Amino acid sequence: MKYLIIVGDGMADFPVEDFNGKTPLQTAHHPNMDLIATKGRCGLVKTIPEGTATGSDTANLSLLGYDPRKLKIGRGPLEVASIGVRLDEDDLALRCNLITVEDGVLKDYSAGHISNGEAEKLIKHIDAKLGFPGEREFYSGVSYRNSLVLRGRWYSDRIKCLPPHDHMGTHVRELLIKPSTAAGEATAELLNEMINDSIEILGNHEVNRKRKERGENAANMIWFWGAGRKPKMKTLWEKYHIKSAVISAVDLIKGIGYYTGMEIINVPGATGLYDTNYEGKADYALKSLEQNDLVYLHVEAPDEAGHEGDFQLKVKSIEDLDKRLIGRILNRIEDDYVISVVSDHFTPVKLRTHTADPTPFTIYNSKSYEGDKVKRFDEFEVRKGSHGVIEAQSFLSLVLKG
Repeated sequence: MKYLIIVGDGMADFPVEDFNGKTPLQTAHHPNMDLIATKGRCGLVKTIPEGTATGSDTANLSLLGYDPRKLKIGRGPLEVASIGVRLDEDDLALRCNLITVEDGVLKDYSAGHISNGEAEKLIKHIDAKLGFPGEREFYSGVSYRNSLVLRGRWYSDRIKCLPPHDHMGTHVRELLIKPSTAAGEATAELLNEMINDSIEILGNHEVNRKRKERGENAANMIWFWGAGRKPKMKTLWEKYHIKSAVISAVDLIKGIGYYTGMEIINVPGATGLYDTNYEGKADYALKSLEQNDLVYLHVEAPDEAGHEGDFQLKVKSIEDLDKRLIGRILNRIEDDYVISVVSDHFTPVKLRTHTADPTPFTIYNSKSYEGDKVKRFDEFEVRKGSHGVIEAQSFLSLVLKG
């Protein structure tokens, strides 16, 4: 038996009055998700345990059977792992966004979804000005998603950092890093100094001059968040005795794959945005299933549309996921299989940030003929399903049981 989990990141949403009181999932045409839901068994899954941050790291770790409350992993260590940066136990890793600030106000958490090439030039420039080999190291990632590693035990993780996508329209002075204890004061002060210094360093860079000429948002500040140290955790092989692989364009998800012992599959043209290579992801997933028991296939586009507050774009990303990826897989898969479709968390277009509401899921076993007969895959129809509301730590076990 082969197992495939397809994650539509941030796909779940709330009804929007301006669009007939429906969610993007209710509005979108997605016959392949509906087919899986009709033949499979459905429910809602609590991916964000009480008391934890409503992040994709929390949600996806939960879906893979881990308890984020015990692991306490920051996004930083996960993301640097995906690009081959190895941490010692005393090192501190942080996410480093390239953002747009206008009149001191956070305007854009992604600097207009800056291109990889532009971002790499800016991060290299920042590293040359603010980095220090073996102690403070900046690494470019994908688009606005970059990283900083502080090496040495004198850097403290006792700091409070805020994710920029949750605070659009807020003055940055209200969002600066704060120590959570006295031990974090020096580290917080250093990080805030680098944030402030980046304004002058980036402001007149050639990349930003050209972006302004084209009417695009300038990447005129860096922003740190998601601080954490190297995690200690069992692999999926140790927990479930399965060979597994992960497909995603997002460094965070690849980093989770690294620490959970999954094979990381890189798909040409996978971008983490709406122009991602859906067909390539489908083909690589099918190929990977020849060597692995489980493939965890992650698509970021619906989440990005939610953060942008764009209802129609979110609908399109869901329809592309359904037609170009899920439909392609269903038409080509040959072995006995279990397939699941799930949203890792809500990213409502009205809020433009994540919420902790239970998300819809469906699980279909190709050898089973007794589904829930749910008619559509959406946030409300799945409530009729036989699984009811489950805790995320039991989700993967349900998939493996079929």
